[in-house]
Amino acid sequence: MDIILATPRGFCAGVNRAIAIVHQALERYRPPVYVLHEIVHNTHVIEELRRRGAVFVEELEQIPRGAVAIFSAHGVSRAVEDQARALGLRTIDATCPLVSKVHRRMNRLHAMGYDVLVIGHKKHPEVEGTCGQASGPVHVLSTPAEIESLQVADPAKVGYVTQTTLSVDDTAELLKQLRLRFPLIAEPERTDICYATTNRQAAVRQLADMVDLVLIVGSKNSSNSNRLREVARNRHTPAFLIDDADEIDPAWFAEVRRVGISAGASAPEHLVVEVVRWLQEHGGAGSVTEMDGQEEHISFPVPDLLDWDL
Repeated sequence: MDIILATPRGFCAGVNRAIAIVHQALERYRPPVYVLHEIVHNTHVIEELRRRGAVFVEELEQIPRGAVAIFSAHGVSRAVEDQARALGLRTIDATCPLVSKVHRRMNRLHAMGYDVLVIGHKKHPEVEGTCGQASGPVHVLSTPAEIESLQVADPAKVGYVTQTTLSVDDTAELLKQLRLRFPLIAEPERTDICYATTNRQAAVRQLADMVDLVLIVGSKNSSNSNRLREVARNRHTPAFLIDDADEIDPAWFAEVRRVGISAGASAPEHLVVEVVRWLQEHGGAGSVTEMDGQEEHISFPVPDLLDWDL
């Protein structure tokens, strides 16, 4: 089989920053360092950090008083921040800067007296954290039916933000309906869907038209990885989401001559390399090529925790 690799793929700047923060915290404060929820949604990343001494918890009460606690890249609510202070925890915020930007926009809209609509998946950590930053009315919307039935205080004072890892195409359809329902809706100058999500979806959309089957490397709870699989399937190309090469089913490749591979924004590149190796061992020595795609040069500064005294 011939193999085509999507460009771009894998780690984004926010994920790189969050992981680097955990590594620095482990170096500065020594294990154990506690992380509220998964720092990013990838099982391999979590296990590697756990081996180094990170302890992942679902509730702040699980963290001993005075311990170092890191908030994940998805962001947290104001209530969580207040609770951490009340519990005497030494906190480090690894929220992706693009998620923090969404929080700031929500606060600006509320300061102007707007109802804020959050376009996103209910119960996703990023959406819960964003809603938990609200200082006024907030409504989470995921479907056209929810937009149709929505009631707000003043239809002329409505604005929206979105989860950063949504499907670009699905969100565009929801926004069309929102603009019809609320012609004066306040919109951001640029989409809240992050550059990495947009670029990876565009690459997979192109890739799916070039191959017989697409493999997306990413964990099942990764929103952006699931959206990549959906993008490929929407192009009528079979697509599978796998954590690693061990999840590949040889039966998928009957009559497949070209395989495309991409990876979610929280999936490390070494997992892609292992998938390529598996395909070469099981599908013959075809070519391996990188498709042309958007180059990414974005990086976010990592706070130097070695200078911190929490």
